[in-house]
Amino acid sequence: MPFSVFLLLGVALCSQGVASGSHSLRNKPGVGLAGQLSNTTMSESSSDECDLVMNHSAANRCAFVKDTPDCGMEDGFINYLDVAFCLLPPNLTPLTITLCVLWLLVLFVILGLTASKFFCPNLSAISSSLHLTHNVAGVTLLALGNGAPDIFSAIAAFSHPHTAGLAVGALFGAGIFVTTVVAGSVAMVKPFAVASRPFLRDIIFYMVAVFWTFLVLYRGTTTLGEILGYLGLYAVYVLTVIISAYIYSRQKNLMNTSVQNVPHIPEFHSSDSSDDDVPYLASGTIQQEYESEYRPLLPYSESTSQILLSSLNPVDSRQWRRKSWTWRVLKVLKTPLEVLLLLCIPVVDPDKEDKNWRRPLNCFHLITAPLVCVLAFQSGKYGEYMIQGQFPLWLLTLLLGLFLAAIVFCTTTNDSPPKYHALFALLGFVVSAVLISAAASEVVSLLHMLGVVLSLSNTVLGLTLLAWGNSIGDCFSDITIARQGYPRMAISACFGGIIFNMLIGVGLGCLVQMVKTKADVQFDSVGLLTWILAGSLGLSLVLSFIIVPLRQFHLGRSYGIFLLVFYAIFLIIALLTEFGKIHT
Repeated sequence: MPFSVFLLLGVALCSQGVASGSHSLRNKPGVGLAGQLSNTTMSESSSDECDLVMNHSAANRCAFVKDTPDCGMEDGFINYLDVAFCLLPPNLTPLTITLCVLWLLVLFVILGLTASKFFCPNLSAISSSLHLTHNVAGVTLLALGNGAPDIFSAIAAFSHPHTAGLAVGALFGAGIFVTTVVAGSVAMVKPFAVASRPFLRDIIFYMVAVFWTFLVLYRGTTTLGEILGYLGLYAVYVLTVIISAYIYSRQKNLMNTSVQNVPHIPEFHSSDSSDDDVPYLASGTIQQEYESEYRPLLPYSESTSQILLSSLNPVDSRQWRRKSWTWRVLKVLKTPLEVLLLLCIPVVDPDKEDKNWRRPLNCFHLITAPLVCVLAFQSGKYGEYMIQGQFPLWLLTLLLGLFLAAIVFCTTTNDSPPKYHALFALLGFVVSAVLISAAASEVVSLLHMLGVVLSLSNTVLGLTLLAWGNSIGDCFSDITIARQGYPRMAISACFGGIIFNMLIGVGLGCLVQMVKTKADVQFDSVGLLTWILAGSLGLSLVLSFIIVPLRQFHLGRSYGIFLLVFYAIFLIIALLTEFGKIHT
């Protein structure tokens, strides 16, 4: 990921001198949503457009940014355009950009850690408390957990006219990245026969979603009915998954009943089997066996201070000894962020005997979690809010948190969780969602600044940096699952997640914008790059829909290589289009 980021920035910097006279101009804000999606056509714009900052001399750029209303960033804690041009002298702008890229990597780490370590486990605990089946939880709550960075990034990008192209580029870019690079890597690591019915079901629904989005961009507008249709299409997908799983389960039970008297039946695996046939990674069972092996023989009770210190240590000493040095280096770099998140977000683990109840830390969460929500919600909008103009909201939240923490601490013990411990999962879910939303807003604002400075369109930033940053974790996790012998689970995760991201990302993003503006969402005419992006994604899906059945649903190394080559060709064409080498 870091190498890809700096490679793209290097290409952009090298081409900046050639393209200095052809900066992409974003459209002026208007009623509804006027996302800038074109980088190949020039348009006349008023002199107050922030993109024109690069047309000024280095000494005048800071004054231009400060005097131009269009350069004011409504979302995010930091005005990155002001940082880029006013923080350091003009001759040190490359250093500022480098620091911003490093901060972008930190934001991606925060997104990944919050989603994987806190958001997903709490969603899993909520689904267990609600007694949801694996199918329902997989296509609803767990899909939300896996796609949280993409969803919140899309909502944040759609909320501002200048960054709408990021949402389109990121959703399409992540889709083509997952269906080619991730799926191709899984096929190369572990050739296998894909489950035919789930594969065809997922790819058909995804093609419908992509085609629908293509029509919206072509028409340049979308209505409330279409947005509700987006969300309704995902509801139909969820029902299809549930009904098909129920039908397959009944057929399987009838088959087992009819042959139960047969002494031995050979194990049968077909490409027509359902996802439910895939062995489930029972991490909870493995973890319980792992912990029981190291459980002390004699009773041992930790003190409150020991529990607090051990709860804030994200490093497992036994795991540390088994891992490679690269994992250790990354763990050391991520540890400060993990500790900060552990201080703010409670995690309930239903697979553990004590449900991950940590009395001192959970009581501390009652203070920090609501305070973080107030300070981080909508990029700190309510951090300075005064109740009746006299009493700060954050202070009231702090006092209420102290009161609740004192009550819980005095009425519970270290050894057993209280009956209402499941509510901590809901609290952890809310805090995780707020932090992911805040980090996503910062990512979108930062990418918008990089687009202005490097003369890159929001679309290309979305399909590269934003898509890579949000998908790289899924890539590694799916490849790891495939290496462990579960390639069907990995390929199912590839398609199931991006369907959720596309339908819910576009649907919620446009719906939020409609609520704000009380008008239909309007898209300006898109450029060649967007059509290349949408066409490439559609072509990859159609080819997979044709080739995979012709190969009897067997995904081998040759097919994996084909997908990787397809993505490389697409990326080259997209970058050549961005830098003006390919044009209409």
